[in-house]
Amino acid sequence: MGIEANKGKTVSVAQAPPMGWNSWDCYGATVTEEEVKANADYMAKHLKDFGWEYIVVDIQWYEPEANSSIYRPFADLEMDEYSRLVPASNRFPSGFKKLADYVHGLGLKFGIHIMRGIPRQAVHANTAIYGTTLRARDIAHTNSICPWNTDMYGVDATKEGAQDYYNSLFELYASWGVDFVKVDDIAASRLYDAHLDEIELIHNAIDHCGREIVLSLSPGPAPIEYAEQLNQHANMWRMTDDFWDKWEHLYQMFDRCEIWSEHVQPGNWPDCDMLPLGHIGIRSVDGDGSNRYTRFSKDEQVTMMTLWSIFKSPLMFGGELNDNDAWTNSLITNKEVLAMHRDCYNPKLVQRDHDKIVWMTQNNRGEIYVALFNASETDCEVSISLHQLGISSEKNARDLWAKEELGTITKTLSKYIPKHGANLIKLY
Repeated sequence: MGIEANKGKTVSVAQAPPMGWNSWDCYGATVTEEEVKANADYMAKHLKDFGWEYIVVDIQWYEPEANSSIYRPFADLEMDEYSRLVPASNRFPSGFKKLADYVHGLGLKFGIHIMRGIPRQAVHANTAIYGTTLRARDIAHTNSICPWNTDMYGVDATKEGAQDYYNSLFELYASWGVDFVKVDDIAASRLYDAHLDEIELIHNAIDHCGREIVLSLSPGPAPIEYAEQLNQHANMWRMTDDFWDKWEHLYQMFDRCEIWSEHVQPGNWPDCDMLPLGHIGIRSVDGDGSNRYTRFSKDEQVTMMTLWSIFKSPLMFGGELNDNDAWTNSLITNKEVLAMHRDCYNPKLVQRDHDKIVWMTQNNRGEIYVALFNASETDCEVSISLHQLGISSEKNARDLWAKEELGTITKTLSKYIPKHGANLIKLY
């Protein structure tokens, strides 16, 4: 599938689904420079060769006193004279330019999280907008607020200076060497609809800044009726609110993937959210628990990795990488699964019989991948005929998680699967 010419530079990046690490699931709003470097070191040493490349600093890197994933209301934030938030010097003493240089020196890419809008403290102090004679109050939409974080007011896209402000933000991020920006409180809202006007301002600012930057939009669920606008202006958008290690969250993702599957294409990746694997909750108390290893069973972890991979969701690991065990690493370094995730196209639901679910995808070499899911509460057999898969001749079969050849399939692919489990089969 090609990229439409009118989409601009923003969606010419991320031709494959981005893969990386994000600090939220383990550190909430509190991650430090040394913790970011430590995870970057691990990725460079153990994961880069498998396609993992983004190191993303999540929310409130500008908040000096952040101490968990619970935000301090109306906290004093570090900001420059042009209404732009900057890294808290006590947590990031080198600043983001040097941190990005460090990440780039490892052969990786650097990302940050931002909230849409302009800092409330900039509006209250009426600080300047870079490159203009305007000030923060001239562009602020003070009735457009985030219901769960008090850091920002929205930006009124109809006001002179609105685009200049966002341009100045992304000029700053480009000067730091940022490769990925996750923008929050924008794809969906508990108070408002999606903020399409600010999404367009941000898209324009990325095109203006002269640097290739992946644009990720949060939270979800993003409204399906805005699929075309999201396709035109962003690389990733969340299909869900924060995803945690709860079976009900994973179960709901089957419906979300079905709804969004036709919009999966190079440069545009509906996002299942982060992978809450390994050691999470270290200083993040979301997800009804703290400082734990994932509560997903091994079968549920396989189901999550299988669904995210066959659907071609971005893969953002949420745990502290340095605490990974062999099992966790086996999930994220399976070359055959990751090749499917990278190379295949047209993921689709083939069959759903209550909680017996079958997805498929294919690549340009004629290989077909079939995911069999048992989302029920009992162990059971899940089957699909070659005819239902659109296959007219017998195929060799390989179990990608077990790394075992299964022999020749002549009519029906059938596997006995534990509850909440999955199998991923390559037919060739």
